[in-house]
Amino acid sequence: MATKKSKITKESIVSMYMNYTLEHNEKPKSVYLFTKMNDFTEAEFYSFFGNLENIETIVYDMFFEKTVELIHTDANYETYDMKSKLLSFYFTFFELLTANRSYVLMSLQQNKNQLKNLMQLSSLRTSFKNYIAEITTDEILIEQEKIQELQEKAIQESAWVQFLFTLKFWMEDGSAAFEKTDIYIEKSVKLSFDLMNIAPINSLIDFGKFIFKEKTQKK
Repeated sequence: MATKKSKITKESIVSMYMNYTLEHNEKPKSVYLFTKMNDFTEAEFYSFFGNLENIETIVYDMFFEKTVELIHTDANYETYDMKSKLLSFYFTFFELLTANRSYVLMSLQQNKNQLKNLMQLSSLRTSFKNYIAEITTDEILIEQEKIQELQEKAIQESAWVQFLFTLKFWMEDGSAAFEKTDIYIEKSVKLSFDLMNIAPINSLIDFGKFIFKEKTQKK
């Protein structure tokens, strides 16, 4: 009796792509070879993706979507303030990255041109900024409407830059269970909120000491 073929989904194609990349230490050469090796059709592939490069972007989108899904399983999440929601997002997102660390490191280091590597995060950038907009609370915004609009955009952009620095730190973190990344997240998020509240001195010094210690230990 013939074995029933599994239904091809967006998620299964992404999983096959990640596995291929890790096992062969390179990206698939073509859609034709990729689909043939994994026993599904090009038509099935193109029903979800326009090309192989699309998958690289979708991987990080799926990490984001899964993170949001997981943090909302906490019954208390909606009662959290903005800072607590952001910390919850960070810790959950980087847990997912850690579970897929080999692929993430390979994909984000594949090109010498870092800009090309970061292009994979373009869709994630949009989703992340939208998330920041959703959790931004009125108490951290200036009331004047025009200034408020500029401030919202500044908060989203600075949050994304902070995210990229955190990602870079995690990629270089060699500590057990990536505990130093957890410390980095806590201190950097605390500092960013202190800066918004114009009370940064203690957090700035604390965060500065942590980064200085990390840099000197690596020399």
